[in-house]
Amino acid sequence: MTKTLDVYLENQLTGHLRQEASGQLGFTYAAAWLASPEPRALSQSLPLQDALFHHEECRPFFAGILPDAEKRNRIAQVVGVSARNDFALLDQLGGDCAGAVVLLPTGAQPPVPDAPNYEELGDAALGAALERLPTRPLLAGEPGIRLSLAGAQDKLPVFLSDDGRMFLPHDGAPSSHIVKPPMQQFPDTVHNEAFCLRLAKDLGLYSTPATIRAAGGKAYLLVTRYDRVAIAETGLRRLHQEDFCQALGIPPELKYQNEGGPSVADCFALVRRACSRPAIDLLRLLDFLTFNALVGNHDAHGKNYSLVYDGRTVALAPLYDVVSTIAYPDLAPQMAMKIGSQYAFDRVMPRHWEQLAKDSGLGAPHVRRRVLDLSTRLPDAALRLRAVLAERDQASTTIDRIVDLVSARAKTMRETLER
Repeated sequence: MTKTLDVYLENQLTGHLRQEASGQLGFTYAAAWLASPEPRALSQSLPLQDALFHHEECRPFFAGILPDAEKRNRIAQVVGVSARNDFALLDQLGGDCAGAVVLLPTGAQPPVPDAPNYEELGDAALGAALERLPTRPLLAGEPGIRLSLAGAQDKLPVFLSDDGRMFLPHDGAPSSHIVKPPMQQFPDTVHNEAFCLRLAKDLGLYSTPATIRAAGGKAYLLVTRYDRVAIAETGLRRLHQEDFCQALGIPPELKYQNEGGPSVADCFALVRRACSRPAIDLLRLLDFLTFNALVGNHDAHGKNYSLVYDGRTVALAPLYDVVSTIAYPDLAPQMAMKIGSQYAFDRVMPRHWEQLAKDSGLGAPHVRRRVLDLSTRLPDAALRLRAVLAERDQASTTIDRIVDLVSARAKTMRETLER
């Protein structure tokens, strides 16, 4: 028996995702969408066509909407489906996803934009919701909740009103922010990520705003969604987005380069052909890759870089999900993507940056100058930011450790490039 979900893009019926009795997925664009004045593709990997996209063609995009394996397993247990059944999980979670995609049972109507359904979350209610996330990721299975975000970390999409009140979206209403509680297995990830994102901003990088708050006496990170735009009349408009694995047609379980995920060359080639202003976004991507390497975010894989769509404009999304993983000795020491031919940061030499320049299609002298500039400015910026956070009672031993580690890495890289 074939099952079908309707796929909406910015509240317009765009296509149909189906699952055959064999479990294989298929996707077709809706005829009316293809015949509309300015139809847009759902993904760089799913160009407009009237023919069917088969399982291996469409699964990378749709599976990429879902949480990572450990969260998938828990959600599947909660809602009573197989963790390997992408279609069943999308049926349960596809109401408010990353980007502008909404998946609904065939014939169901998307929520009315000017009448969203929100449940207010006071401090106690938010604290209780965050306590439930480890056993019920994304609050899956609770009445009216259909939320999905990729990644391995616990998180909760919320709506933040102009007066600072927080709400839980129901029935597919759009969220404006993401709440990220501490990761249970690693200390102080909230301060870690907040520090890294603010450090990127202080260095002039295009990064996602994030602030530290508390509920129930526990700190959490409140991250502004870059794929939402405030609209006076209707509250929020979803912007479509997709991560690099989705755009390149790579399944999410293969996100690391050494497992078949995107390489630096793949990433630059994608930006060059997809972005409306590649000259700007190629340099931004170089800065993002360099910053992640310097701060020791070794988990910066293909799903940690995205494209965002606003009408016909395609741009590199701001830097997000930046955690200094080197602050946790138990985590893998190798980088998710190679610089040149090297996964180990402490073995990166000038020739590896020259190879990156070749892979990216950028001039080697320009790459060297840009990497050297970030390496030179980062230690002082890190020290200044630590002092600012201490004045705001946001000091942390984890931040102290990160400042020492990233300053040493930046110094080593600067000395290597200046030889």
